[in-house]
Amino acid sequence: MAEHLKTGWPQRVERQQEVIDTVSRILSEVEHEGGPAIRRWSARLDKWEPDSFVVSAAEIKAATVDDDLAAQLEFARSQVEQFARAQRATMTDLETETLPGVVLGHRHIPVAKVGSYSPGGRYPLIASSIMTVTVPKVAGVDTVVAVAPPRDAAGIYGPQLYTMNLAGADVILCLGGVQAFAALAFGIEDVPPVDLVVGAGNAYVAEAKRQLFGTVGIDLLAGPTEVAVIADESADARLVAADLLGQAEHGPNSPALLVTTSRSFGTAVIAEVERWLAEDWPTVEVAGAAWRAHGTVVVCESREEAVQISDAYAPEHLEVQTSDDEWYAANLRNYGSLFIGPEATVAFSDKSIGTNHVLPTGRAGRYTGGLWVGKFLKTVTYQRLTADGARSIAPSTAAIADAELMYGHALTARLRAE
Repeated sequence: MAEHLKTGWPQRVERQQEVIDTVSRILSEVEHEGGPAIRRWSARLDKWEPDSFVVSAAEIKAATVDDDLAAQLEFARSQVEQFARAQRATMTDLETETLPGVVLGHRHIPVAKVGSYSPGGRYPLIASSIMTVTVPKVAGVDTVVAVAPPRDAAGIYGPQLYTMNLAGADVILCLGGVQAFAALAFGIEDVPPVDLVVGAGNAYVAEAKRQLFGTVGIDLLAGPTEVAVIADESADARLVAADLLGQAEHGPNSPALLVTTSRSFGTAVIAEVERWLAEDWPTVEVAGAAWRAHGTVVVCESREEAVQISDAYAPEHLEVQTSDDEWYAANLRNYGSLFIGPEATVAFSDKSIGTNHVLPTGRAGRYTGGLWVGKFLKTVTYQRLTADGARSIAPSTAAIADAELMYGHALTARLRAE
């Protein structure tokens, strides 16, 4: 039976009534009042009252970064684009004749308009703009409206604004939080409502997406960032400890999990985490709080049990650093994204390797993957029949419709048979 050397995750993330009520109020006011409500809430929550929430071409042009960062951002953008194009190439249209005169098929049609939200908060997430703007453009989305909150009196954080433009945004709005998603869903100024919103944020953002689902499509409901590592005595305890803390710096409520088949290794990782925090961890206040409250270390009797434990957590990010990484890769089922081997750190995917960093949390990895090019495509079916084909389908359709007491359906089928 598994032994817990330290327990902190999973923790229950409750929907707070105050968050639900506040989000509901903002969305309702924006839906009924439009721009004035957005302006009122922006002033109240972000102290942001510009002449226009649409960032002008001049403001975009003025957002510059140094040459080295520009080159690194273009590298990351090209990596994300390259992988998205490779994914898109696997999604082919289909047409097949299932019976003589009965042709069925499907097409992958891009969503027309997408809203892409890049969080501000503790960290202005530059890479998020690449993940949520470049990928829908690769999918063929006509219009991507990129949104980020004001960082200060100048508006969007300069490198973030630069990256939105680099990634291919068609329109950029400076708005934060719930009011940003309301603007995307209901429209603002000359920007029409979008069809799908994507991007992570705080509890208010997650609740806004939950309440807007149906009015618009959403990517997923993301909670606090999660990391898990499966490792054995062949791994480097100090490296594993660093990877756990590296994701814990997202916030004091970010859980970190070690699953190991070696008790001595689990103890060593705990000691290395404490050493990092005592010596020179750069974000010690945030990462330390997350580890103390939500760090977990589980010792398993076998690799099969390690897989079982990991799948039960279904972590957002899952690293595997063992003497048999490929066995784990073949047998693990529930995760957002998998990082195989000691060189594959989560940070690579978070920023620039090419896979998307918008991933399922809160055990949602049991039933969904993360954001990818296919999210921006609708797979729609069609059918084309000859008279002979219709006659071959009509009897079963009519019989089933009669049994369901849907006599109108049966009539339309029999008209084709006759």
